[in-house]
Amino acid sequence: MTSESTTVKGACPQDCPDTCAFIYTVEGDRLTNVKGDPDHPVTRGHLCTKLNDFAAHHYNPNRLLYPMRRIGPKGAGEFERITWAEALAEIKSRWTGIIDEFGPQAIMPCSYLGHEGMLNGLTSGDPFFNRLGSSIAEKTFCGPGREVGTHLTYGPTTGVDPESLIHSKYIILWAVNPLSTGNHHWPFMEEARQNGAKIVAIDPLRSRTAAQADWHIPIRPGTDAALALGMMNVIISEGLLDRDYVDRYTVGFEELAESAAEYPVERVSAITGIPVEDILTLSREYAAQQPSVIRVGVAIERNRNGGQASRAISCLPALTGAWRNVGGGYLTLTMGAFPINWDAMSRPDWIEGTPRVVNLNSLGTALLEASYPPIKSMMVYNINPVVQAPEQNKIRQGFAREDLFLVVSELFVTDTARYADILLPAAMQAEQTDLMFSWGHFYWTYNNKAIEPPGEAVSNTQLFRLLAETMGFDEPEWQRTDEEMIRDFVDWDSPFMEGITFEALRQNGYMKLAVGDKDERAPHAEGNFPTPSGKAEFKTSLAAGGNFVPSPFRAGYQGLQDGGHIDAVPSYIPPFESLEGSPELAARYPLNIISPKAHGFLNSQYANEKKQQRRQGGPIIIMHPDDAGSRGISDGDAVRVFNDRGTFAGSAHVSTDTLKGVVATYLGHWVADSQSRSAVNSISSSRTANLGRAPTFNDNLVEVAKTAGD
Repeated sequence: MTSESTTVKGACPQDCPDTCAFIYTVEGDRLTNVKGDPDHPVTRGHLCTKLNDFAAHHYNPNRLLYPMRRIGPKGAGEFERITWAEALAEIKSRWTGIIDEFGPQAIMPCSYLGHEGMLNGLTSGDPFFNRLGSSIAEKTFCGPGREVGTHLTYGPTTGVDPESLIHSKYIILWAVNPLSTGNHHWPFMEEARQNGAKIVAIDPLRSRTAAQADWHIPIRPGTDAALALGMMNVIISEGLLDRDYVDRYTVGFEELAESAAEYPVERVSAITGIPVEDILTLSREYAAQQPSVIRVGVAIERNRNGGQASRAISCLPALTGAWRNVGGGYLTLTMGAFPINWDAMSRPDWIEGTPRVVNLNSLGTALLEASYPPIKSMMVYNINPVVQAPEQNKIRQGFAREDLFLVVSELFVTDTARYADILLPAAMQAEQTDLMFSWGHFYWTYNNKAIEPPGEAVSNTQLFRLLAETMGFDEPEWQRTDEEMIRDFVDWDSPFMEGITFEALRQNGYMKLAVGDKDERAPHAEGNFPTPSGKAEFKTSLAAGGNFVPSPFRAGYQGLQDGGHIDAVPSYIPPFESLEGSPELAARYPLNIISPKAHGFLNSQYANEKKQQRRQGGPIIIMHPDDAGSRGISDGDAVRVFNDRGTFAGSAHVSTDTLKGVVATYLGHWVADSQSRSAVNSISSSRTANLGRAPTFNDNLVEVAKTAGD
């Protein structure tokens, strides 16, 4: 006798622009299959390599199923099972004691986008910790520099519909590798290419995408703003700009032209490592072949000048009039179109006084530095900071403090969870209800709960209801069901929600916002930019007076440069750690390192799955043959990568996939599984970029040496 098979519509929870629509298959009470919805216009029935085993991932034998208490040394990962009542009682006792002695700001949350849902994602714990009065975690790991830079030029534009890319004639993929980090955009680009479009990839590494593009342009990390300014120089000096569009729909052209004039192609070539003829060809082709579109990735911001690089690149579509036509313009985040009530989600009105704000890029320093009140407790959920955050060694040292009470909600015993005092079991996506917005297309996607969580695992919504009850919070918000929360968090009366109801969305599984037909949508053909001037601002009106660019979902997030100043027009400064920016440091550590996202992992997620480990392979250090040869390193040799901050190990992969002077390694390998018991962020700096306090993961100098290890 076989169990009855049913299907349930769901949504991918991962931090990815594709936000795929799922179809769960359930037999009895067991999830047996997860596939992409073939009817979804973006998903098209296909899931990426990371999610192809998602049903089996729910049943990984190492999954956490019950609350646990630490019984061994911090970091050893030794725990004993306890009840939820015991776990909550200990949390209440420890937190109450800390609050009585030091105040609530001695407690701090730490979370990010390990889950992206509206209910269980980035802001899921914000109401609780705002009500508690804790310190605030400023969450600027991903996107703020890029988005502030774009905001200064265009305001909160929703940009190009990725489905409209089929109409593009010239596609620049700048600092993005969609074949590994969002491959559902690729079919639209392929269709455009079949219709005559050219795909250009600008990337220091010959990624999977760069290898499939028509033209790969390798560039020195952190020099993208110089290239954009050089392209503007060529476009303006050769009269390739759309003068009518510039006159009608932009402000600040004269100032922009003056700045671009400082970047002749010879200078840009010397800065970027790109040959003069390639810069000229790129500039001329981009301006001439319309509609042209630029898609910019998160990696653009991960250096000292990252925000201004995004700003400089964002000026190009307005300069050339690329916005005039369907499929022309600029594609970064689409999420601005989703009418989300962020205040209802995070409850900033519950914040009292002026709380301490700690940027998570400086988490290690914050855990170790003397401050008052000291950080005496931290709760970690939806993130694995030991692997993902800068200052890995400082974070591990901070988590090892015996006086730090660490609570972690997780699916597995990650490198971070190994330090927990109390470890709580979290639900996976098929076991909970959620609603997903997208930062890569315009579809809401509803995740219907398909099965019950195993053991005693709970969703984040239930977790924070339990914590609120434990701490004696009695506001009615803590009594809401998940469905009621969704209804509260969406502005159902927004024009973007025309034709969309809660009931229809839950039943259909996905519905597209009312943003216009993909074959007709050209949102800025006649300007209409959401800026103070209503035009594209080559010279930003937000520079005066140190104005900041707020984010709806990152408390404390600002768009200021170091020193509280925003340049009125795009500019270039060299990376913190480079021959140009720090010659003495470069003499000791001459190699710039970049750490792109892995193909087989999603950040550090799935890096504990044997299938994904086989697909991704072990840690490798990609080196140019000249750099390897001068160090006596051959392909396959065991090497260590190091600087003053730390060291990690891997296997050398000698290849021309990187420029001379640049090494690359993929992010996501777990520390506990590595030979050196460390990973790439052991060498990363906590410095932030000049806009949005973005991280500088690609602005670090290292040396590489051969080791005797296997």
